[in-house]
Amino acid sequence: MMIKILKFIFKNQFKASKFIDKSAGFTLVELLIALAMSSVMITVLLQFMISIITTDSDEQIKINSEQEIQTALDDISRDLQQAIYIYDAAGIDKIKDELRYPSDDTKTPILVFWKREISDNNSPGEDNSSLVVYYLDNSSSTMAARISKWQIEKDDEGFAPFNIAQYNTVEDAMNNWQKSGTAYTDAADVLIDYVDQTTPPPVPTTPPTPPPATCPNNSTTPPITWSKITPSNGMTGFYACVDKANTTAKVFIRGNALARRESDPNLIKYENDKKSYFPTASAIVQGAKSGY
Repeated sequence: MMIKILKFIFKNQFKASKFIDKSAGFTLVELLIALAMSSVMITVLLQFMISIITTDSDEQIKINSEQEIQTALDDISRDLQQAIYIYDAAGIDKIKDELRYPSDDTKTPILVFWKREISDNNSPGEDNSSLVVYYLDNSSSTMAARISKWQIEKDDEGFAPFNIAQYNTVEDAMNNWQKSGTAYTDAADVLIDYVDQTTPPPVPTTPPTPPPATCPNNSTTPPITWSKITPSNGMTGFYACVDKANTTAKVFIRGNALARRESDPNLIKYENDKKSYFPTASAIVQGAKSGY
């Protein structure tokens, strides 16, 4: 009799526990459905977060490029304000073998000028000028180009002053300038990286890709002639237009923000639909009066 009672109690208790478990828990199907929905929601949230992070990163590299380009342009402009003679394209061609990298085809002298150095130690009538060269260096095939500055002045190895008295004109004196017999020891210093080195396509596109180098209108009054200086391959990421008669230069720089995150050269080329990644800056600067 006791055994039957115990069986009855255990049987009812087992049924109750089954009922409680069924009402308070989840079935395997319900768990799978909940897991699938959670996965979808997590995936959507992750994609949203990645999109925000990518957008923020893209904006940051654009801002960095814009700031660095403007800083570089400001530095060049300050130098040019002290220029007493700026070489045009023909002048650079005449003295290029006298500069720091005569045999390096990857370093193109874009902006070359004589700059008056201000010093309290100058003796009366003493000339204390220096030669300044800004190069476009496109020696790297996996990144954008760079702008480097090389300057040589009195007491530097290889420096020689120009001599106006030996020539009929200032232009002749500058175009016939030669370094001293001593080899240069100072190298160019990098001013800025991530300059666009995209070259124009063989067949012009509409609109051009990338935009061509342009100089101010030649019909300016009084009439002036602008001499455009670009590398032989037509790169327009850094170029200069020079009006040597008025000691004036227009300097243009186009950056390449994509090169900050990409290592494949094919992914950093200028494209019109990505032009926001190629910030530009330009300035027209007049130098100091030479007094010659």
